[in-house]
Amino acid sequence: MVTTIRSTTIDCGECVMEGSDACGDCVVTFLCGREPGEAVIIDVDEARALRTLGRAGLVPHLRHRSAVDRREAG
Repeated sequence: MVTTIRSTTIDCGECVMEGSDACGDCVVTFLCGREPGEAVIIDVDEARALRTLGRAGLVPHLRHRSAVDRREAG
């Protein structure tokens, strides 16, 4: 069995929502406002669970929208 690990890079400077009202309610803003050294790690299973909860309307969807598609940037 081969397992491929995919990563997601979230850069607020590349988000088209930066500076909007959505920033104050964004989980990334919350996480980035934490004290230095307070790591938050979300593994693949947790990300999948959050995505499922979001689709069910139980938690808000991630609002980050990259202005640069990393697959195309290459």
